[in-house]
Amino acid sequence: MDTFTIADKTFASRLIVGTGKYSSPAVMVQAHQASGAEMVTVAVRRVNLSDRTRARGPHEPGGSASGARAPREESLLDYIDTSKYFLLPNTAGCYSADEAIRTARLGREAGLSNWVKLEVIGDDRTLFPDNEALIEATRALVGEGFVVLPYTNDDPVACRKLEDAGAAAVMPLGAPIGSGLGIQNPNNIRIIRTFSRVPVIVDAGVGTASDAAIAMELGADGVLMNTAIALAQDPVAMAESMKLAVRAGRLAYLAGRIPRKAYATASSPVEGLVGR
Repeated sequence: MDTFTIADKTFASRLIVGTGKYSSPAVMVQAHQASGAEMVTVAVRRVNLSDRTRARGPHEPGGSASGARAPREESLLDYIDTSKYFLLPNTAGCYSADEAIRTARLGREAGLSNWVKLEVIGDDRTLFPDNEALIEATRALVGEGFVVLPYTNDDPVACRKLEDAGAAAVMPLGAPIGSGLGIQNPNNIRIIRTFSRVPVIVDAGVGTASDAAIAMELGADGVLMNTAIALAQDPVAMAESMKLAVRAGRLAYLAGRIPRKAYATASSPVEGLVGR
């Protein structure tokens, strides 16, 4: 089986999926199943991390003098079977290293995971990462025992610095988050993969199955996506197509494509033909 390993965990599926933007939790569950993914990322800030089942006192909303347990609020995590999916908390919505570090700590303290998909956004409009802050946060969190997977630009130098800071994998974008533009700088992804000593996961910008296949054909170890599946007209069908595309792209990469040539080459040998 063609598995890949990040830190101390090995995965059979090279597709990682998100949990946002779905029309309903039920659709999300079906899409996750169809994707074949084993790792699911969830924004720490989207999850109610308080003890929702604790007994509430008589002066609290919904509380009683007897301290009876109030009805538990529904959570996104209610729809993710953690016996099937490995949770990857992320720091989406953070705009500074300090903010991202605090969010990662919060997720770990709440029992989500000591893994984190680290996001530090530097620009509101493009949602491009702030690489300087990202490197700072990576170094700090690795020092605290986190397994850090930073989302970064498709910049080979930034990826090298993140790796040097202790990142367990690097996650260069294919295109801006949610844009669906596909892989905009394929040679950058190829260079990053060539020199990286840790797994390379293309994160963001995938729009359809061919984009996922291209990412894998370039040598990426995996692909992470959310919008392309969640906002498709049929998210469940798109999730299955992404599963197949990732597998096909990986197999094509391992098989080795033929060299590109400027002119035609006959499919059948011409040597020994009558008249030759």
